[in-house]
Amino acid sequence: MSDSQVVGQLFMGAAQIPTTTDADMTVLRRYQVGSVILMGRSQVGVWRTRGLTDRLQSLRQTDRAGSVGLLVSADQEGGQVQTLKGPGFSAIPEALAQGRWTASELQTHATQWAAELRTAGVNLNLAPVADVVPPEIGTGNGPIGRYGRQFGYSADVVARQTTAYVKGFRKSGVLTTLKHFPGLGRVSGNTDTTANVTDTTLTRYDRDVRAFGSGIAAGAAFVMVSSATYTRIDPKRQAVFSPTVLNGMLRQDLGFRGVIVSDDLGKAVAVRSVPPAQRALRFIRAGGDMVLTADTADIPAMVGAVRDAVRHDPALRARALDSARRVLTAKQAAGVLRCDG
Repeated sequence: MSDSQVVGQLFMGAAQIPTTTDADMTVLRRYQVGSVILMGRSQVGVWRTRGLTDRLQSLRQTDRAGSVGLLVSADQEGGQVQTLKGPGFSAIPEALAQGRWTASELQTHATQWAAELRTAGVNLNLAPVADVVPPEIGTGNGPIGRYGRQFGYSADVVARQTTAYVKGFRKSGVLTTLKHFPGLGRVSGNTDTTANVTDTTLTRYDRDVRAFGSGIAAGAAFVMVSSATYTRIDPKRQAVFSPTVLNGMLRQDLGFRGVIVSDDLGKAVAVRSVPPAQRALRFIRAGGDMVLTADTADIPAMVGAVRDAVRHDPALRARALDSARRVLTAKQAAGVLRCDG
């Protein structure tokens, strides 16, 4: 791969559903963006969604050695956070309801939900939520508890159901993403809509953090990092820009070898004070692998900044190559990487 192709693998741009714009397709193609998140809400069902994902896969990189397709992702958690609905898609209950099932029941349902996504051409689910919301906070937790996105109110329940969910998706060949590391269960503000979201109680070796370890052990390919600040872990940096969180906690403590993806670095209010180019650079320099932006208009500045930095910084280039290899390994598992040589 050229340096431009390598850098493109480190980005996830946005495509609107049920139909994306020609302008977004042009940006994704021009900057060789390797992954896409389906944004919005759709009721058109499996087969019309497949028409869009097939169009996105036309952006795959092909040469004599083989081809590299796209990871196409969606937020298909259930309840109020289910991007794709309509004919062929199950009506998925909120995670709190899923948490009341046995692990075996959840795994069976997850296998079915994953099969639906795979038929629709979605090979990466941005789920499950592995955050633990304490019962005394409950719906006072803006990003998770308010919408019933958690499996339960204890690390044991969340770990058990996270494991079952990941195993079910693996059975149908769809990748999963644990979010939002190291946990958004104790905050009040939602990082999508609020600046300076802070957790003052979570620690590096907290029991709630270990709920993510269960999902990693079960085979989750991605972990999404939150943009909150954790004062007892790294008080000076948001988690998404923190080497302590990305390298120390995820890589060293939990032994994660997959893809570290950011929470939204495009439209989220939590990162608005940082220019888009710097958001991408800070995340990758801190140890992140894939920059997710819900605003494809940010792609030129973000990709351009990383391309320039990679050309002038050998250490960053080596890090980018490592990240691209992780992404390509995930693509091989998803069945969109083909080698003919």
